[in-house]
Amino acid sequence: MLNWEDPVAKFKSEAKPKQANALLATEALAAVERVENLLAQSTVTEPPRNSTSNGSTRQTSPPNALKNIQHAQRSTGTCALSNAIPSEPVTVAPALEDLHASAPSSTTAQTEPALVPSSPAVTGETEKAVSGLEQVEFGAGRLAVDDKKMINCRADVNQLVPFKYQWAWQKYLDGCANHWMPQEINMNADIQLWKSADGLTDDERTIIKRNLGFFSTADSLVANNLVLAVYRHITNPECRQYLLRQAFEEALHTHAYQYCVESLGLDEAEVFNMYREVPSVHEKASWAMRFTDSLGDPTFNTGTLEDDQRLLRDLIAFYVVFEGIFFYVGFVQILSMGRRNKMTGVAEQFQYILRDESMHMNFGIDVINQIKVENPKLWTADFQAEISQLIQEAVELEINYAHSTMPRGILGLNANMFEEYLHFIANRRCAQIGLAEKYPGATNPFPWMSEVIDLKKEKNFFETRVTEYQTGGALSWD
Repeated sequence: MLNWEDPVAKFKSEAKPKQANALLATEALAAVERVENLLAQSTVTEPPRNSTSNGSTRQTSPPNALKNIQHAQRSTGTCALSNAIPSEPVTVAPALEDLHASAPSSTTAQTEPALVPSSPAVTGETEKAVSGLEQVEFGAGRLAVDDKKMINCRADVNQLVPFKYQWAWQKYLDGCANHWMPQEINMNADIQLWKSADGLTDDERTIIKRNLGFFSTADSLVANNLVLAVYRHITNPECRQYLLRQAFEEALHTHAYQYCVESLGLDEAEVFNMYREVPSVHEKASWAMRFTDSLGDPTFNTGTLEDDQRLLRDLIAFYVVFEGIFFYVGFVQILSMGRRNKMTGVAEQFQYILRDESMHMNFGIDVINQIKVENPKLWTADFQAEISQLIQEAVELEINYAHSTMPRGILGLNANMFEEYLHFIANRRCAQIGLAEKYPGATNPFPWMSEVIDLKKEKNFFETRVTEYQTGGALSWD
C-alpha cells in the first residue's frame, strides 16, 4: 500500500523519525529539495504594514504553497514528502519553519494535514484512485486482500492476487472456456435460403438486415465504452481481467456480424451505417452514447458522492439497459427464425452471442451491486427514482424498435408480444439491482428463450457445433 504519513508532523516531532522504506538517499534529498524550491518560489513579500519592528520585511508562505506541494505529490504518482524522511535527525528547512510560523495556532491542526493527499475533506479536493500507471514504489509492503475496492481504490491494481472477488475471476475463466469463432459456423444453408426468390418473405428479410444493422455497431459502442471509459474507473484487478475478456468478445461479435453480412452478400455500407439512417436504430445508439461520453470525459474522476453516482448510473445504463434490454428484441426475432429452421447459421451466431452477452450482463450487475455494498450512501431514494426512469425510457425505445423491425409481424411473433416481453425483462432487471418492479404482473410470452439462454441442449455434432463446446483444456470426458 502507499504510505500517506504526515511529513510536517515528522519534521516537527522531537522523536527520531523512522527509517525510510528502502528509499535511496539521493531520492530522499531530491524530494526534499523539490519541496523547498516550490516553497521558495511561492514566497511573497508582505506589505510594509506587516514589517517587523526593525523595519525589515518578513517573508511568508501563502496558501498557494500548499497547493503547489500537493500538485508535486500528484505529479510524481507517489507522496514524495512521506518517502523523503531520512533516518538521521535533520535541520528543519527554513521554508517549512516559515510555513509553520505563518499559520495561526488555532488552525494548525487543519493546515498541516493539507499536505497529505489522502485528506480530501481538508483540501477540498477528491482523493484520486489509482490507475495502474503510477510510479513503482520500491520496497512497498505486500498487498492485502482487504486493501482492494471496486472503485476509488488506493492499493496497487497491477497485482492480480490475492483475489477479493472470486466471482469475477470465475467469470473470466468461464469466458475463456467458452471461446468460439464465427467461421466455425456453417453458413451454406443461409446463403442458399437468402438467394432463393421464395425462401424468405420481405418481412423476414427486413428482420435479418435490421438486426445485423443494429448489432454490428452496438457491440462496437459497448467495446468503446469498456476500453475508453469503464476500465479506467474500475479499480479492481480481477474485474479488470474480465473487462479485457469482455472487450475481446465484443470485437468477436462485431466480427460475427461482418461474417454474416459477407456470407449473405449484403450491402456492407447499408448495414453498418444503419445506426445513422434508420430512426429506431439511431435512437438507441444515441441514447447509449450519452453515457459513453459521460464516462469517457477525460476530466471525470470518481471520489465524491456525485461522481460515484454518475459512474454507477452509467454502468447501469450499459450493463442493465444496453446489454440487458436493448438486445433482447433482436435476439428473440433471430432465434425464433432459427427455431423454424430458417437462417440457422445466423441464428447460431446469435445464440453464441446471447450466451456471451448474458455473462456480460451478469458480471456488470455483480459489479453494480458490489459498488452499492461498499458505498451504500450512493443508493439514495432520488437516485433510485432516476434509475427507474432510465429503465422506463429504455423500454419505450425498445418497443419502438420492435414495431420498426416488425410492422406486420411474422409467424408466431408480433410487436405487441414484445411489449409484454420487455415489461417482463425490465421487471427482472429491476429486481437484479434492488429496484421495485415497474410493470407488475408482466409475463413472459417467449418461455423458450429461457432454454436458449441456458444453452444446456444437445445437438448432432456432425450437423452443427454443440453450443456447450469449450476449449480443449476445459473439456471433461467423464
